[in-house]
Amino acid sequence: MHLLITGNTGFIGPVMTRLAKAWGHEVTGLDVGYFKDNIPAGRADIPPDRQIWRDIREVQASDLDGVDAIIHLAGLSNDPMGALNAQLTYDINLDSTIRLGELAKQAGIGRFVFASSCSIYGAAGESPAPLDETAPFNPVSAYAVSKVKSEEGLSALADDHFSPVFMRNATAYGVSPRTRFDLVLNNLAGWAHTANIVKVMSDGTPWRPLVHIEDISRAALSAATAPRATVHNQAFNIGRDDANYQVRDIAEAVRDAFRNAVLEITGETGGDSRSYRVSFDKALTRLPGFAPEWTLEKGVEEIARFLREGGLSDQTFDSRLFIRLKQLQHLMDSKTVDGNLRVLA
Repeated sequence: MHLLITGNTGFIGPVMTRLAKAWGHEVTGLDVGYFKDNIPAGRADIPPDRQIWRDIREVQASDLDGVDAIIHLAGLSNDPMGALNAQLTYDINLDSTIRLGELAKQAGIGRFVFASSCSIYGAAGESPAPLDETAPFNPVSAYAVSKVKSEEGLSALADDHFSPVFMRNATAYGVSPRTRFDLVLNNLAGWAHTANIVKVMSDGTPWRPLVHIEDISRAALSAATAPRATVHNQAFNIGRDDANYQVRDIAEAVRDAFRNAVLEITGETGGDSRSYRVSFDKALTRLPGFAPEWTLEKGVEEIARFLREGGLSDQTFDSRLFIRLKQLQHLMDSKTVDGNLRVLA
C-alpha cells in the first residue's frame, strides 16, 4: 500500500514511517519542515520513499497522486500551541484537515486516518467508568476544539467510497529521532535526569491516559489497512487497558527510574482542568492487528536511557531542540516564518 503520512518530520512521524516501511508499505511524507533540523547528535532520521516539503495549508491535488491511504498527523501539536494563536490552530488543525479530506475524496483515496486526541474529553471530572468513544466531549483548549470539529467535518465527508477513521490517541510519550520534552512523562523524566527532581505542579490527582508513540503508529497503520466495514467513519481511543494513570503515578514511575531524584507534589491548582480516564476496549478488540507493546515502566526506561546516553543538560533538554513552542518562536524571531507560521522565501 502507498501511504501518505503528513507531519512525517515531527515527533511521531519518523517512528510511523519506520514501522510502515518495515511492514512493506511505500511511504510518501508531507511536511512543512518546522522541526526537520531538530535531531540531536547521534540520532538518525527515518526518511520516507518520497518527501514533499509543503505547508499543510497549501497541499495540492498532485501531492496525492498514487496514494492509497492517508495518515494525517500534521498540525500544531499540543495545548500550549493553541495559546500562541487560537485562530492559527484552527486554520492549520481544522481548516487544512477538512480541505485535505476533500482533496482525498476527490482523488478517490478511500481511507483517511486522522490523528485525533483523547484531550477532546477534557475536564471529564470523576466519571464512574472510563470514557468510551460515545462519551460527550468537553474540550478545554483550542487544540482539543480543533480535533472535535475536524472529526465532525471529516465524518460529514464519509460515504461508500471515503472512509475516515478517528484515532483518539492518549497522551504520547517515548523516544523518536525528534523527541519532545513538552509532554508529561517525557518532561518529568527530563527534569529528573537534569535536576534530580520530579516536580508535579498540582496535587497529582488528575487522570491522564498514556500511550507510546510506537503503539500510536501501530494503531494508525492497522486502521489504514483494516477492512472498510471494521473502521468506516468510526473513532477509536488508542492506548492499552492499563494505561490510565493519575499524574502522581506517572511521577512515581519516573522517580523509581531516577533513584537520586526527589519527588515533589506541590498541591497547586493551576489553569489545566483536564482530567479523564478512557476505555480502550474498542481498539483492543475491534481494530485488526492492533496490540500495544509498551508499558509505562518500559517507556520510562527507554526515556531514561536516551537522557543518560545523550548526556543532556537542563539547558539542552528544555531548549527549542525538544520544546515545540520554543522552536516555533525561534522560527518567527529569526524571520524563517511569519506570524502565521508560513515559511518565508
